[in-house]
Amino acid sequence: MHKILEGLKGIAAIAAFGVFVLTVTAPYGHAQAAGQAPQKKVKDQGEYDLYNSVVKETDTAKKLQYLNQWVEKYPDSDYQEEQARFYDQLNQPAKAIEVAQRILAKDAKNLIALTVMCTDIQKLPNATPDQLANAQKAAQTLLDNLDSLKPANVSDDAWKQARPSLETLAKATIDWIVGKPAREAMEKKDYPAAETALTKLVQQFPDNGQYAYQLGSALVSEKDPNKYPEAIYEIARALEVGGLPAQNRPQVEAYLTKIYNAYHGPDDEDLKKLRQMAKASPLPPADFKIETSAEIATRKEAEFQKSNPALAMWMGFRKQLTDTGGDQYFQSMKGTLVGGGQLPKFKGTLVEAKPACRSKELLVAISDAKNPEVTIKLDMALKGKPAAGQELQWQGVPTDFSKDPFMLTMTVEEGMIEGLQTEPCAAGAPAKKAITKKKQ
Repeated sequence: MHKILEGLKGIAAIAAFGVFVLTVTAPYGHAQAAGQAPQKKVKDQGEYDLYNSVVKETDTAKKLQYLNQWVEKYPDSDYQEEQARFYDQLNQPAKAIEVAQRILAKDAKNLIALTVMCTDIQKLPNATPDQLANAQKAAQTLLDNLDSLKPANVSDDAWKQARPSLETLAKATIDWIVGKPAREAMEKKDYPAAETALTKLVQQFPDNGQYAYQLGSALVSEKDPNKYPEAIYEIARALEVGGLPAQNRPQVEAYLTKIYNAYHGPDDEDLKKLRQMAKASPLPPADFKIETSAEIATRKEAEFQKSNPALAMWMGFRKQLTDTGGDQYFQSMKGTLVGGGQLPKFKGTLVEAKPACRSKELLVAISDAKNPEVTIKLDMALKGKPAAGQELQWQGVPTDFSKDPFMLTMTVEEGMIEGLQTEPCAAGAPAKKAITKKKQ
């Protein structure tokens, strides 16, 4: 799951986009769409010298020292765009953002300043709420005004090359900022806090599958079984609303199937229905529930007991007898009349009668109608011949038990067997006379 989450972030490329965009737009940033901006001029010889010192200096520390002097002495320089860019190049994000803010105070749609704000906010280790808010505002301004921000002296081909990266930069910046609280909570393994933050994001950005997946992952990480259904719902939604990188979809598909099967049991049709439901709403409805595999087994057992009480009773007996304590369980029921009363009577299919005529034992199958599981010992022999295959119901007293092969022996009075029918025994062949050999 961790690898998938890392793949979903898509944030680390912001700096790379910023470098690309600043490189492409730097020569033109001061020329706005409305026309060529006024010619830039240095204030005096002192500013000219500081500008040249920053440009020519190769030592990073000295370069930064000259740049700070330039910004401090000439806060209203015509070259604030260059100052912001130099701070960005020297990895001074706070300073770069500060200068960019000054530019935006005068020109809210300055392309260089907007780009610097987006590029440098992620570099700040502890950005303040104001810095985050200003950077998000800048990213949104950039996103909303991409076409109108094209500098007049930038060719259409150059802008066509830069525009997608600007759009990606703006969207990624917004995503990084709004996702910061949830991301930090996940990194600290504060999963309840991550759940709260991500729930807000899922509601605010319902078409963002990454937020849905991250919420599902946070819920799973809380290890609260009561939250697993919502986690499964959100992971399913992530696959339905879009936004997941294509390379991550197979992993998320496999993960969804794995956790759904573990919780509910394999059920492709129900999982398809769940995915369609998840597509309709960012959060599951209040009465949303997914049955656990244990709940399904309990429900089916109750339905089975209701529809076939006799077989259900027998399955319970057999399970107890074949378990580890089967011998002790048999001793507890030995000599006691079972079946009937508040319990249903035993029900099974006659497989064989011993002897075939005037039988005293009946071998009966219960579970599958073929394999004998109970030997009924009658208190008196039958008067006729019972046919195999007929269904019997009875009460009886357990007297003996074998676990392997399985066989429960019960003593049953003839009057306690229902459904037993016999036919007259066939007349026996005449007895043959013995032949005595003559002595030689």
